[in-house]
Amino acid sequence: MKNVMPAFKMLLIMSVICGGIYTVTLTGIGQLFFPEKANGSVVKVTHNGAEKVIGSKLLGQEFTEAQFLQGRPSGVSNLSGVSSEQKDAVSKRVEQLKKENPDQTARIPADLVTGSGSGVDPEISLAGAHYQIPRIAKARGISEEVVQKAIEKNTTGDLFGKIGEPKVNVLGVNLQLKELKTK
Repeated sequence: MKNVMPAFKMLLIMSVICGGIYTVTLTGIGQLFFPEKANGSVVKVTHNGAEKVIGSKLLGQEFTEAQFLQGRPSGVSNLSGVSSEQKDAVSKRVEQLKKENPDQTARIPADLVTGSGSGVDPEISLAGAHYQIPRIAKARGISEEVVQKAIEKNTTGDLFGKIGEPKVNVLGVNLQLKELKTK
C-alpha cells in the first residue's frame, strides 16, 4: 500500500496536468492565434441564405463527376510499390483514368493512381491537375484556359522555392468551377 498511494497520487496529478491544463492551454492558444486552423479550416458556402459546411481545406473529398477535378484515390496505401496487390490497384486506376480522359495522351501522373499514406490528401500535383483539364473543359462546355485559371488560383508553391513542388487544392478548384455555368 505504501507504493500504491504515491503512484495513484502521481497518476491523478499527471492526469490533471496532461489531460486538463495542457489541453486547455493549447486549445486556447490555437483559438487565440489561429482560429481558422484550430477549428479545422472548414469551407462553408451560402446556399439559399443558409451557410453550409461542405468540407475542409485540410482533408480531401472524393469527386467522381467528369466536370470536377479529381483528387488522389481515397484510402490509405501502405502497400509496397512492388507488391502484386499494389500493381493491380494501380493498373485498374490507370485503365479507369484512360476511360475518363479519352482525349488525353500525356503520361498519367503517379499521384492520380496511387493512394497516400494518410488517404485524405487535399491536394494533387500540378501535373495531375493539368492532366484533367481537357476532360473538365469538355464536360463543362468551357475553354481549357478557364479551367487552367481556376487551377492557377488554387495552386500553392513550394516551400522557400526549394522544398517540395507546387500543389493544387482540389476542393478550391471545384468550388470555383461550380460557380461557372455548366452546359
